[in-house]
Amino acid sequence: MFSTVIRRSIVTTTQRHYATAPQAFQVFNREAKKLQKDRAAMNVEESRTVDYLKDEIAARVADRLLDINRDFDTVVDLGSGCGHIVKHATKDMMKKLIMCDMSEQSLNRDREVPYEVEVERQVVDEEHLPFAENSLDAVVSSLSLNWVNDLPGALIQIKNSLKPDGVFIGAMFGGDTLFELRTSLQLAEVERESGISPRISPMADSSDMSRMLTRAGFTLTTVDVDEIQVNYPSAFELMQDLRAMGESNSVLTRRPFLKRDTLLAAASIYKELHGNPDGTIPATFSIIYLIGWKPSENTPLPKKRGSANASLKDVLEEK
Repeated sequence: MFSTVIRRSIVTTTQRHYATAPQAFQVFNREAKKLQKDRAAMNVEESRTVDYLKDEIAARVADRLLDINRDFDTVVDLGSGCGHIVKHATKDMMKKLIMCDMSEQSLNRDREVPYEVEVERQVVDEEHLPFAENSLDAVVSSLSLNWVNDLPGALIQIKNSLKPDGVFIGAMFGGDTLFELRTSLQLAEVERESGISPRISPMADSSDMSRMLTRAGFTLTTVDVDEIQVNYPSAFELMQDLRAMGESNSVLTRRPFLKRDTLLAAASIYKELHGNPDGTIPATFSIIYLIGWKPSENTPLPKKRGSANASLKDVLEEK
């Protein structure tokens, strides 16, 4: 009887611990994001028309993978969407690519398109990875992690799933992405509705991501930022393309509708504040590129302070 009481006490304490364990702060409505991606992929021709941005960034991610002098057997593309990285994948990079996305519609949009490498498709939520620990050689991700609520947790899961000396290469929207649209909508809402609401997602910056990679346990981390500017006839075409990309706002606290007069005011403010001389408007996309390695016995370690045998000052003076 004594042991029974103790056992019940332990179970109760464990249940209480899990019940009170802190949960990741919820910023995005993941179900809404899935529906947005589903709807975008269902309109096949329109969604292919707006692949230009995602294809360009995916090509840059693929280039970073190609720079690694290693033959990868299988690579996981996390948040693959309709297949942007696979368009640039070659047999010099990998033998097989596993495309993973929360939207089955996105995964299957281009199922009949032939690719140079073997392709496998899996419906996977980026916040809950199904891969076993120490099972993957490489993980890539392009424009998916910026919609994840628990970003540190996702990076930890990616690191755990990699084999020792495995690599993660990612790209995500961050920094001042769409700052022109953000400021225009805010000014229009203040003018027309006497307040503002979150119309553009909150963005991480490069220093945040550098710390998160280190916190997740990656080593030899590299973080760099690139900007891509795209010109549109007006703010309406920009927002239409974002919707067709599946990149509409999915912040939990967003307002469901944007009033017509507020939208017209925002378009006018956008053109007045940020417009180009030719009448078009620019949209800035700030891309944060991430590279991190899972530690292993063969991971190079940094030299100790003071061990250098040459002065950087002397080298610069020689030049």
